[in-house]
Amino acid sequence: MDIRQSLEQFELQTLSPGACFSVHSRGRKYPSKICSIRTVFQHDRDRILHCKAFRRLKYKTQVFLSPEGDHYRTRLSHTLEVSQVARTVARALRLNEDLTEAISLAHDLGHTPFGHAGERALNELVPGGFHHARQSLRVVETLERDGRGLNLTFEVRDGIRKHSKGKGGLLSPGPDYCAATLEGQVVRLADIIAYVSHDLDDAIRGQVIAHDEVPGTIVKVVGARHSTRIDRMVRDLIGESLRQECSRISLSAEMEEAIQELRTWLFGHVYQVDCVQAEFSKAARLLRELYCYFTQNEDRFLFYGGRRHPGDRLEISVADFIAGMTDRFALSLYRELFLPQPWKNI
Repeated sequence: MDIRQSLEQFELQTLSPGACFSVHSRGRKYPSKICSIRTVFQHDRDRILHCKAFRRLKYKTQVFLSPEGDHYRTRLSHTLEVSQVARTVARALRLNEDLTEAISLAHDLGHTPFGHAGERALNELVPGGFHHARQSLRVVETLERDGRGLNLTFEVRDGIRKHSKGKGGLLSPGPDYCAATLEGQVVRLADIIAYVSHDLDDAIRGQVIAHDEVPGTIVKVVGARHSTRIDRMVRDLIGESLRQECSRISLSAEMEEAIQELRTWLFGHVYQVDCVQAEFSKAARLLRELYCYFTQNEDRFLFYGGRRHPGDRLEISVADFIAGMTDRFALSLYRELFLPQPWKNI
């Protein structure tokens, strides 16, 4: 028995009956050599961690556009916070921590530069629309490794696709929106728990809002400080899921209502306020101009590093290229293409 098989046996002996066991994975799209050291979900996690799209998250906006302060979240730090929350919950519920971590690390790989402003801009332009969850799945299935994709297991891909559906219920019934595994359901709620708390924390740090502006009804339930909010939400998620005997991942009615209220409040008082939205309007215009330029100039698209994938329309390939950009690359490319450059005497 090799190390991987020992780990698989350990899972069968120690994890909850509702957990997703590595040995029972529905597998990959394409045959792949089985690792003698890592389970399939550990292998997936490592493929994600070492891919280019993961490294680019460091320079993608979370809430504030290219913040000068060192302590504001980026898309990468958000991803790591989601992973930490999700792993804590998975361990407490005796779920598969490796699967949970793999989904967490990959859930935002398809996010655009400039946060949701970039996503909204591409959604208006791309035939069939654009959503970062679908794009994250496309990154791991098609775009990484020069078009070969990462060939991840079904369970990781399912968790990526269903980690977000926008506004609405925190966990939606039905297979179209709810992950097939409890681990995937944990990641969806961990994502929400992480961003409502750290986006509020960053908004206070950036003086967009003050501590005492947050409604008392929310503070009473989730707490006033970032660490308190995370602790209360995670404890509630674990406790309520245990009360449901892990038949589903859930929050108490009181906590779910408070998180929903906080999320709605953030939209009105942080994400869409003039001082934040003004810069994102500029960013959206920048991406629209890049999209229009490259869809009309395929040769320039290829010159600057764009790739065509077999069977894809040019518009889809351009959307892939733009969605994969970091904030700073998009800004630099825009300056090179559309702004006068100083004369260089060669």
